[in-house]
Amino acid sequence: MSGMWSNVQNILYSFHSNWILSGPMKRTLYITLLLILTLVPPSLAARQVAGISRLGYAIQMGAFAEVKNAERFTTRLQSKGLDAFYYRKDSGVYAVRFGDFPSRDKARTVANKLVADRLIDSYYIAPPNEIVFARPQGPGFQKPRPDEIKAPPEATRPDRLKPVVPADRPLAKTAARGDKDMGAIAARTAERFVGIPYRWGGENVVDGMDCSGFVRAVYNLCGLSIPRTSRDQYKAGESVAKDGLQDGDLVFFGSSAESINHVGIYVGNGRFVHAPRRGEEIRVTSVDESYFEKRFVGARRYF
Repeated sequence: MSGMWSNVQNILYSFHSNWILSGPMKRTLYITLLLILTLVPPSLAARQVAGISRLGYAIQMGAFAEVKNAERFTTRLQSKGLDAFYYRKDSGVYAVRFGDFPSRDKARTVANKLVADRLIDSYYIAPPNEIVFARPQGPGFQKPRPDEIKAPPEATRPDRLKPVVPADRPLAKTAARGDKDMGAIAARTAERFVGIPYRWGGENVVDGMDCSGFVRAVYNLCGLSIPRTSRDQYKAGESVAKDGLQDGDLVFFGSSAESINHVGIYVGNGRFVHAPRRGEEIRVTSVDESYFEKRFVGARRYF
């Protein structure tokens, strides 16, 4: 349980034992705290962890056929101080996404500023809780979905996008999902990155940023904002034993808990997806592979 949840319990028990107040006020306060304790799901309280929050609105751009162009455009946005990342859609094209805005209007204001600065020509406002990949990637995943945004071939200038009419799609209809389901969705999302070369921050990338940036991108697509670096990611979330790993858990490696230098996403059957090193393709590896088995530090669960 989170500290907030424990505090509510302690206050309730304190009033129950000491009866500091009297009369109607006492009963009202007691009933209010009891309702909080009864109605607020423990899983919701557990998510109130420093560095972890539900993602707000995001800005999405592009229909790049070549990953190198998506990477180049992402790097350009990052040079402007934007925490951007790219991913491959079911249609086979690459999109770029960034942002965590409290409202659709805030996101649209920033997007329109980028249009005015001629950095982009089109955009899509992604709503909170939109599940980008809810199902495993199967045969025919290159076929566009019915609601796919159609765009003409890439511009001859790879840092610009050809015009697509800016239009917000209807809010994604997402059924209530349990935490276990969200872990599975995170794992399936991570698997869709396999085979994609992933680099973050151009030539100025710091050691370990590729792997943590990849993990952050996956969780972003699942509607959760997590810390930027693998060290900070390790400090957040619920500790998980190696024999208790579930889909979507983060697995950390290094010489010690104080020296985390690699992270990946567990996808079941003793395997995890990760960005091995700068410029290499995202791949699946066994957590029991000799190199990683010796350097396994721990695991964390965010859902």
